[in-house]
Amino acid sequence: MTVTLTDLLPAGLRRSWAVDGTCPDLDLYSLFRARQIADLHRTAIHDAKGTLCYTALDRRARSLAEGLRGLGIVPGDVVAVQLPDRRDAVIADLAIAALGAVALPFPVGRGAVEAECLLRRAKAVAVIAATEHRSRTPAAGLVTIAPALPALRHVISAGPGTPPAGTIPLRELLRTDPTGFVPARPDPDSAARILVSSGSEAEPKMIAYSHNALAGGRGNFFASLIPDATPPRCLFLVPLASAFGSNGTAVTLARHGGSLVLLDHFTPEAALAAMREHAPTHVLGVPTMIRMMLEHKERTGERVPAPTALVLGGAPLDEATASAAAEAFGCHVVNLYGSADGVNCHTGLDHKVPPTDRSGVVAGRPDPRVAEIRVVDTETHEPLPGGRTGEIVARGPMTPLCYVAAPELDARYRTPEGWVRTGDLGHLDEDGVLHVVGRLKDVVIRGGANISPAEVERELAGHPAVRDVVCVGVPDPLMGERLVACVVVRGGAAPTPDDLGAHLTARGVDRYKHPEHVLLVDALPLTAAGKTDRAALRRRAAGERRTPAPVRG
Repeated sequence: MTVTLTDLLPAGLRRSWAVDGTCPDLDLYSLFRARQIADLHRTAIHDAKGTLCYTALDRRARSLAEGLRGLGIVPGDVVAVQLPDRRDAVIADLAIAALGAVALPFPVGRGAVEAECLLRRAKAVAVIAATEHRSRTPAAGLVTIAPALPALRHVISAGPGTPPAGTIPLRELLRTDPTGFVPARPDPDSAARILVSSGSEAEPKMIAYSHNALAGGRGNFFASLIPDATPPRCLFLVPLASAFGSNGTAVTLARHGGSLVLLDHFTPEAALAAMREHAPTHVLGVPTMIRMMLEHKERTGERVPAPTALVLGGAPLDEATASAAAEAFGCHVVNLYGSADGVNCHTGLDHKVPPTDRSGVVAGRPDPRVAEIRVVDTETHEPLPGGRTGEIVARGPMTPLCYVAAPELDARYRTPEGWVRTGDLGHLDEDGVLHVVGRLKDVVIRGGANISPAEVERELAGHPAVRDVVCVGVPDPLMGERLVACVVVRGGAAPTPDDLGAHLTARGVDRYKHPEHVLLVDALPLTAAGKTDRAALRRRAAGERRTPAPVRG
């Protein structure tokens, strides 16, 4: 039995975007196939194994699709994929789309407990997983939990290493003769991919997206970053299996006919080497990764070709990082505000360095061809006039169908008219530009006073001794919570709480918002999806914090 995926947008509205050309109204594999026919030998992938052209990629995808069909996988089935950023991940994406099945990618770093949760709730019938990757053995772990998953029929092991007992080697499926394969032609408004987001829930959220929402809505976002319509060459520093990474196969290849530059594991050295070798037009990552690359580049003095843009999302982008990146890489820096839940807004190519605002992050002017954005009252949910702060809601061509197997999340985060409630706070200014000021839930409550970590982080990012910083709250028996600044030091001496406090005072930040402890870290830990792991920092800060001197305020 397949999982039920219901579109929570009004059907007429969804159809209108296909009718007026906002969405291509083709399934992802058909879009890719058209790109392949138009330019048979264009390079599709650069990875550790070399290059792969569109025709060779198409043949492998059709072989795998025929092999999966031979295992009994049919349109509407969910097939999970836990692979690093290599060509096998892209082949799997296309094969699943060609079958009319639904892909459920999730990063290699997610452990067996999370994997079991995702596979169970999505009723996945098969999972394609890495045999070995950086001392992990995902396929073997999935074989272990398979008996607890009644819907799961096949574990397919991919990549180097000996396939564990109980798995089907991917290489055998790739030997299937593709000449008789006839691709499915699924409804472009039906589910194509399930995005996974940790969010603030107890279990990972899963959000179902249609072919049109990916290639249309998300594809329109990326089209605005291609100034001359030349097929892009995109270096993905984030996993293709992440929500940000969904701009890979569906958008870069199928929608725009571009090329993917893939690293199976991010390091600043590998990222800069890829830029030097492949001269990508676009680099997609999170601000922490760019800060690590800047530090390495500053230390070594190496030069790389200038891309069209660095596209940075997943965390707030501060002015210091944006300015340094624009100068060091000689390109536009784009601040992307978005999430798997269905919101997207970005600063575009109008400014080399994104504009800034002391009250929050400037997210750019919403594009209705991607997502219309409103700001509503947090209690009544009624639209607010320009300049008033409230909850950001979004609806448009990229809006997902629904949450997967989670009607309580649909009830909480979707309105009857299909709007997505983001849980973010912001306002639209007189020019229609969106400013994001924080999260409804992400506050530290110290002695009854609310502190926004995002506000403090924005100001601390400009401190000369701070390369990277995340602020977290830790429990305190007296004040309820206290704020800890987790700092990666730039250069010499580590800053003290007093140093940071003096800087914040000069920036006009109230005294009660100042961090009361500094936790020094060599690097900010990242989640499997490439975002800063705030939970890990919170645990470490709580364990290591010394009782600070009281802060007045």
